[in-house]
Amino acid sequence: MPFARALVAACLLLVPAAARASVSISISPGYNQVVVGQTLQFSATVSGTSNQGVTWQVNNANGGSSSFGVVSSSGLFTAPSNLPNPAVATITAVSQADPSVSATATVTLLAHSTTGNTYYVATSGNDGSDGSSNAPWKTVQHAADTAKAGDTVFVHNGVYNEHVTFSKSGSSASGYITFASAPGELATLDGTGLDIPQHMWGLATFNSANYVVFEGFEVRNYTSNSTKDVPIGIFVAGAGSSVQLINNSVHDITTTAKTTPKKCGSDAFGITVYGTQAPAAIDGLVVSGNEVRNLHTGCSETLSLDGNVTNWAVVSNRVHDDDNIAIGAIGFEKVSKDPAYDQARLGVIRGNTVYNITSYGNPDYGKQYAADGIYVDGGTNITIEQNLIHNVDLGIELASEHQGHASSYVIARNNVIYDGNSAGISIGGYAKNKGGTDHCQVVGNTTFNNDGQKTGSGEFQIQFNATNNVFENNILYADAQSLLVNDFTTSEPDPSLVDYNLYYAASGANKAQFTWQKKKYKTYGSYLTGTGNDADSPAFSDPQFVNTGSPPNLDIGAGSPARNVGVILGSAVAGSYDFAGNPRVVGGQTNIGAYQQ
Repeated sequence: MPFARALVAACLLLVPAAARASVSISISPGYNQVVVGQTLQFSATVSGTSNQGVTWQVNNANGGSSSFGVVSSSGLFTAPSNLPNPAVATITAVSQADPSVSATATVTLLAHSTTGNTYYVATSGNDGSDGSSNAPWKTVQHAADTAKAGDTVFVHNGVYNEHVTFSKSGSSASGYITFASAPGELATLDGTGLDIPQHMWGLATFNSANYVVFEGFEVRNYTSNSTKDVPIGIFVAGAGSSVQLINNSVHDITTTAKTTPKKCGSDAFGITVYGTQAPAAIDGLVVSGNEVRNLHTGCSETLSLDGNVTNWAVVSNRVHDDDNIAIGAIGFEKVSKDPAYDQARLGVIRGNTVYNITSYGNPDYGKQYAADGIYVDGGTNITIEQNLIHNVDLGIELASEHQGHASSYVIARNNVIYDGNSAGISIGGYAKNKGGTDHCQVVGNTTFNNDGQKTGSGEFQIQFNATNNVFENNILYADAQSLLVNDFTTSEPDPSLVDYNLYYAASGANKAQFTWQKKKYKTYGSYLTGTGNDADSPAFSDPQFVNTGSPPNLDIGAGSPARNVGVILGSAVAGSYDFAGNPRVVGGQTNIGAYQQ
């Protein structure tokens, strides 16, 4: 195990840190590598309150489980006995004084202990030296060219004006190659003035690499003013296994190329993954604990996976203040050489916090509110769970932009989405001649006060070519507007099963609006009668959120009509844990909405 990194951070389940300054929390270590079956002690420090207690979670579940590791009430983590794929666990300490405040660490799980050399890089170093602590190398690229499986490279504090290509690999037998900022320091890859090789490159590029950890770097200031050149903060490409991107800060990756909404011609990415090979995939990828912010990405995504990418985890990241889609899982873009493998699949998007995302004013979009918090565009077999999404354009969208294709077998569950500019949740392609959504399940989510710009999208929107979908156990609360369900097309006669949901609009039951198969219903009663939907749903009523102020707390009160009236869907569909990490089913009953406790 190469090292343990201390992390002092406050990660909020509901709002950014600035909004809840009274309580803060830190966790240590912030990163480590642990062999299956072994233990690691974590500690948490809570400030701003006399209550120093924390609730410990593994993978956003209180106490964890045997399948991905358990953690005791004192913070002792025990790794699972079998190595999962991807080989990662997140450890979270949640403040008991204010459960909206937490801090998360990441653990790389190992099959067995490994040994290797430790090298150092410093701005004052020399690439002709031996890379020891007393004679460090000067460039990160030299370290990337030299390190072997099992080695660790610590990069000292400073600015490294270079783009680095990682093409050497570790292995399951000999261990990861680990690149990290030196403990207590911050190494920065800065792209100021650098070119963009092959018209599309990253400041950190992993080219068909295997078993590499990239942890704790700042990656910044990479830009293009040409539609031909695509700057990327961190780029994983080709094929390969078990690359882990952990606790990095990626910001100010931008395109300033001249374009228009008709062209949608400029591109940049914060973190992107291109699985270009087939049948060999990018497999076992981990993107955990990163902050990606302040980007101008043109027509592209902030953090995305595209092409032949399988068995991946995008977890516990914070993505904010960007001008296009925050997190995307994409297919059918001809990224992979073989169309049969051209889909991001078998992945999880869990426990991320996404906010301040809008395409309005982006030159590629003009005055459109079109940027998703989380967007599955042609992906398949993906789970989206326990994410907090607020102040974005569309909260979660499951669709495809390619005719004859669909996002399929996606589950969006136990997410909280509020204060959006457009739809809270959307399924179906945006046009009749585009793709759609098939066999997707949207269950146990809470949406509140979305479509704030009154785009006519509503809380839940169904677009074109939606088939065999399920929408159950969700709370929809319309505040800024009164449109709750908006199935505005007849492209499919039965786009989704809709039942066991709780609806409420601040304007009242007689002004709540529903659209189904293009037909508008101006009351909840007429919607029920006219559509046959929601036959088992409770009466139109206030879910009794704990707080609807700014920021809201969308847990439900003891007398909420959402309590114990949901349909039992099984853990494979509904998940085992709610948004806050509590058991999803208690005493054989489950709540409607994202919270169980």
